[in-house]
Amino acid sequence: MKCEQLKNYIPGLLLGELDEKTKSEIENHLSICRACKAEVENLSTVWTKLGSIPEEEPSTDLRLRFDTMLEAYQQGMQQAKVRKNWREVMNGWLEKWLPRQPIFQFATAITLLFIGLAIGSRLNFVKSHNGEMAQLRSEVQNMQRMVALSLLKQQSPSERLQGVSLSYQLEQPNSEILTTLLNTLNYDPNVNVRLATIDALYLFSDRPMIRQGLIESLSRQESPLVQIAIIDLLVEIREKRSIQALRKLIEDNHLNADVRDRAKWGIGQL
Repeated sequence: MKCEQLKNYIPGLLLGELDEKTKSEIENHLSICRACKAEVENLSTVWTKLGSIPEEEPSTDLRLRFDTMLEAYQQGMQQAKVRKNWREVMNGWLEKWLPRQPIFQFATAITLLFIGLAIGSRLNFVKSHNGEMAQLRSEVQNMQRMVALSLLKQQSPSERLQGVSLSYQLEQPNSEILTTLLNTLNYDPNVNVRLATIDALYLFSDRPMIRQGLIESLSRQESPLVQIAIIDLLVEIREKRSIQALRKLIEDNHLNADVRDRAKWGIGQL
């Protein structure tokens, strides 16, 4: 087994989904390849850390303040029932000066606002002072990129679809991920995979290489469904540079009639 082949099996190895024969081949390779062994060990460490991440919980002080505010709110609601007649008089007086709005809805909104600000402030404090969690998130992103790349290169269409789906979760995809997605759009034999890839590329359509790649992909596509989906995306992101490519589609007399009509519509929209 070669190094490039082994990388494709790393996700299955971490998940424990490989058969004995494949595991044996991997173990034999790791026994003679220090680089692959180090990479697998590092990823295994990250994988283990993922399972041990504790759930973030509010501190005791924050919980106490929340319970106190909640109790005060509940007591206020109980007192409000007793003073129902007074509230009706007060609301009647307020109607002369303000639009009709229940007083206690406003009070509830203010209470929840302070609760949200307190919890948000606490969470921001935790995030800004937890370097280890930030490092772990970075490692998780790196692992997600590696797994997505591995899945996108598999022979099974369902696995390639999983790779496209995983790319949705990447906050900062690198150029390798974006290039692989564009190659998948241009050359993947499965129409469903290419359509899913278009949806994924929409998330990164603010990048010049993606916009240019979508324009160039129009002339490479043979599926009317994929061509129409690309046209719709180019219109949605207002990519005016695609007008010339759309005109070429219209001039192609052998092109599907629905695609030509969609291209004319796209030019009109842009």
